[in-house]
Amino acid sequence: MNWEYVQPVRIIFGNGQIKKLTSEIAKLNGSNGLLVTTAGFVRRGMAARILQLSGGTIKQVYSAVSPNPTVEECDNCASILRDNQCDFVVALGGGSVIDCAKAAATFGLTSCAATDFLGTGKAIPQQHLPIIAMPTTSGTASEVTCVSVLSDHNRGIKSPMNSYGFYPTVAIVDPELTLTVPPHLTATTGFDVLCHAIEAYWSVNHQPVCSTLAVHAAHLALTNLRQAYKHGDDLAARENMAEASVTAGLAFTLPKTTSAHACSYPLTNLLGIAHGEACAMTITHFIRFNANHGCERVTQLAHKLGYEDAEALANAIDGMREDTGMLLDLKSFHLDNTQLEQLIQGSKHPNLRNNPVPVSEQDLREMYESMI
Repeated sequence: MNWEYVQPVRIIFGNGQIKKLTSEIAKLNGSNGLLVTTAGFVRRGMAARILQLSGGTIKQVYSAVSPNPTVEECDNCASILRDNQCDFVVALGGGSVIDCAKAAATFGLTSCAATDFLGTGKAIPQQHLPIIAMPTTSGTASEVTCVSVLSDHNRGIKSPMNSYGFYPTVAIVDPELTLTVPPHLTATTGFDVLCHAIEAYWSVNHQPVCSTLAVHAAHLALTNLRQAYKHGDDLAARENMAEASVTAGLAFTLPKTTSAHACSYPLTNLLGIAHGEACAMTITHFIRFNANHGCERVTQLAHKLGYEDAEALANAIDGMREDTGMLLDLKSFHLDNTQLEQLIQGSKHPNLRNNPVPVSEQDLREMYESMI
């Protein structure tokens, strides 16, 4: 088995580590930075705290990032970087904020627009401004990946872009930043973590370093998500979920995600289902599907996680979905045949090819029909 492993992001992990921001900006010799965040963090005063920690080196704030960042938001952010000749970026928020900041930090050094690259297959420039990523949710692990997911509503697509230039320079993962995340968001982002880990393990591109990280992350998510959901002030559970998130990010960056993530994009784009919840909707189906079609790695993963077989693992995850209020089917959407067809065709995403078992159009049709 031939494989390579690379992870260029320096990770600072621990409670209270947000205070390291000052010294990290100094290491970059940063003097004219942009804070990318959300209006909520501005309103609650968290953005002001970051500006204070920057010692005056952050000169601009962009806070118009939505939960599913758009190409227009990315372009607006890039324009601020370009027009103000910024020399570094700080991203404070969940995966949406960090994804937007990563792409803007690249495109801001060019005259390009995000639409030049999203869904086009065009090579993305590698040059980028240094980024300090500070995640406030335990979910996407965008702080350690080379992936940026954007939406283009004009073309009706939501898709990931991959570029080595999207890796942040440093990630400050402070679990205390996740203490105020509400229960539903805790659950949806937590299921994203679990799906990252499971899909990384069975991906056709799996390799031993990433697989080891995947098992660790999946175990932490399975044993801590309920507690973090029910008791958001439990710092130990929050810390374990933050560790699960970042290690799952390290696990899937190189193997890439597979079937559940491929199906999540149309579920989010067409029906507005939150990303992690959309991933959770199909992950147990694909656990059973892959195991029933001869993928031994699914059973191996179940054993490593302490379950008798793949069915027991799927049942445990289904129980956790129910306990955390996740959607269990699509009945409430009352989908017509046109919408069903859109889901099926939209699920033929390139990530589907990473699944260890080929997934046909008929397989997708049968899955979605069972959910409506």
